[in-house]
Amino acid sequence: MRTRRGVCYREVDMCTDNRVVKRRGDFSGDNVVCCRKRQRLAPESAGKSDFFEALPDDLVICILSKLSSSAGCPSDFINVLLTCKRFNGLGLHSLVLSRASSKSLAVRAKNWSESALRFLKLCADAGNVEACYTLGMIRFYCLQNRVSGASLMAKAAISSHAPALYSLAVIQFNGSVGSKNDKDLRAGVALCARAAFLGHIDALRELGHCLQDGYGVRQNVAEGRRFLVQANARELAAVLSSASSAVSSRSWLTWNPHQHHRHVTGSGCPLLSDFGCNVPAPEAHPASRFLAEWFAARGGVPGPGLRLCSHAGCGRPEMRRHEFRRCSVCGIVNYCSRACQALDWKLRHKAACAPVERWLVDDGDANGEGAVAGAAAEDDVIVAS
Repeated sequence: MRTRRGVCYREVDMCTDNRVVKRRGDFSGDNVVCCRKRQRLAPESAGKSDFFEALPDDLVICILSKLSSSAGCPSDFINVLLTCKRFNGLGLHSLVLSRASSKSLAVRAKNWSESALRFLKLCADAGNVEACYTLGMIRFYCLQNRVSGASLMAKAAISSHAPALYSLAVIQFNGSVGSKNDKDLRAGVALCARAAFLGHIDALRELGHCLQDGYGVRQNVAEGRRFLVQANARELAAVLSSASSAVSSRSWLTWNPHQHHRHVTGSGCPLLSDFGCNVPAPEAHPASRFLAEWFAARGGVPGPGLRLCSHAGCGRPEMRRHEFRRCSVCGIVNYCSRACQALDWKLRHKAACAPVERWLVDDGDANGEGAVAGAAAEDDVIVAS
């Protein structure tokens, strides 16, 4: 090798313990400089020890599908997608997104963004019924896009998604899509029956009240009571099967002799709490929790003259004035359905409900007994049970 001075020297390599020793000799002097450098492996040899890249895509997609279906929160799934480019690419596969559970899609209202909307839309386009229902509820009630929200819930209902069927039944009972004349009670009862057949407890309870009251279906008190008893039994079975109830199973099985049954009508069927069993409140669906957080962040008022369902685990707002029915005893609380009224009565309203002699219509254009009669005639009153 020729240097700038024109002197030529040869390069001697001595390999010892995977290290290359280069000795450079300067023939113009007596000093010899030695330097040692670690041998750099070639890319071909480095790739031989990377077993992850050797895994087939089908196996990685299967693992990610298991993860998306068992994730306890969205971060458990999203953090894996951020690990590497391969996870990010295969994690957005339609098979992985179609199997995402409701907990992995449980977006909080405070974290709502365009990226969250795109992620839910990707899951819905992949055929995930939970994503269709969650995004449909958000669009229908929060984003004021009724057509798109109803179509997404209908897509989930076609796939026999029980919460979507029940939500569509509530929309039909209240006429939330348009005016009061758009109520379709028969369609609501049919949707409730389908959701109850799939095991939805609120739909079964709603169907029982419809049969007792003759609301949208021919009145059958005995059959309605039987459905209400089944709803109570399924509620108890759900509590027994939950993991949280195994720790505190004795706390709700204790008898409370001081409980008294106020405002229980003869045709009503009391819930488990009426027998002294302190059954914990059922966990709200992530979509319902999103609605409650969304409107709570906006002062609890969905719009001018509009009200929220008084049941804390519901979160549904009125789409027009006087859409929900009020309690027939106090006239203070209002509910989107008989199921929400029954749950809220069990959890808190039973202790707070107090009868009043008269209560006014919100508009103030009627008062006294005439207001109560007029409201009852317009199905604006819900009987306490």
